[in-house]
Amino acid sequence: MTALAAPKDDAFDSPFVKSLVSLIRAEDSFGAWERRSDARLLEDFIVTRAEKREMPMMADPDPDTVDRVEKFYKAVGLTIEKRCGLMASPMMKMSHEGFGRVVLLVGRLVAFSKSLRDVHRFGFEDFETLAAEGMKAVEQAVAVIERFPDVARA
Repeated sequence: MTALAAPKDDAFDSPFVKSLVSLIRAEDSFGAWERRSDARLLEDFIVTRAEKREMPMMADPDPDTVDRVEKFYKAVGLTIEKRCGLMASPMMKMSHEGFGRVVLLVGRLVAFSKSLRDVHRFGFEDFETLAAEGMKAVEQAVAVIERFPDVARA
């Protein structure tokens, strides 16, 4: 893994990044990561273009990568819940080859849907991109929830 540039404060002020960090810390039942910085906890989400170029075009994602994808969309759901007060549940179906779909359900509403591909290359160029992509998914889902509030509350 390459050395990471010092993150800008605004990336870690993002509601999405705060949700993602809280999810990761919640899984640390023995306190092993207690002294790790937020940047250190999120460093596996950072995959530079150079690192992606070194990866094969086709490969099966390893369990750690699949776990990161799941955490990313759980954090999107948690951020939506904090913002709207409605529970957003992610559901993900993926083949062993790293192709599939993730949806976020709010009530009876599919608030967010995205096709997944090349999951073995999942990651973001830097913390700012991680924060921006997470918030982009949150904003898309919130817009759908606001358009169909009765279905979201059903």
